[in-house]
Amino acid sequence: MRLLPDGSGCDIATYSEKGGRTVQWTKQNEQTVYENRWFSVNLADVELPDGRHLDHFLLRLRPVAVATVVNDAGEVLLLWRHRFITGSWGWELAAGVVEDGEDIVVAAARELEEETGWRPGPLRHLMSVEPSNGLTDARHHIYWADEGEYTGHPVDDFESDRREWVSLKLVPDMVARGEVPAANMAAALLLLHHLRLGQDTLP
Repeated sequence: MRLLPDGSGCDIATYSEKGGRTVQWTKQNEQTVYENRWFSVNLADVELPDGRHLDHFLLRLRPVAVATVVNDAGEVLLLWRHRFITGSWGWELAAGVVEDGEDIVVAAARELEEETGWRPGPLRHLMSVEPSNGLTDARHHIYWADEGEYTGHPVDDFESDRREWVSLKLVPDMVARGEVPAANMAAALLLLHHLRLGQDTLP
């Protein structure tokens, strides 16, 4: 128990140091409505802060590994691909689900080589994001390397229309024009732009 500014008491678990009382939804139970090896559709009974309850659908997904290479010329390896769900074209980094028992970094390197034909050097973690945490528990783990080796035509060439080295200097304008529609890809590219062009020392 801690004393709040108004003199009342509050369990510390419901109090935020920066924001005062928290507004938190509480899951009472959850059941699976449908599932396959890629995802499950679940229905949760959620209690709101005022005590009301609502039924909330959610998707539980496997983690996704993402990777790219930035070369000495300041160019990043990207895929130009179509997404049929939204009917949109855009630049993306190679990505795919992490297999059962697979290390995330290993999965990132595997996906990059399968989709681009480039085997990365030592990968470093760039960021991990939750692309749509109001609907799904998906987490995307993004890595990058500053060197790579071309091993041949990509096995999964059906994933993209083409693979290209694109200057990081162009990234902000590409994002502004909507040429990187996926939020996780836009965030990763903007951070790479900052790290490689915004400062002299790499992390």
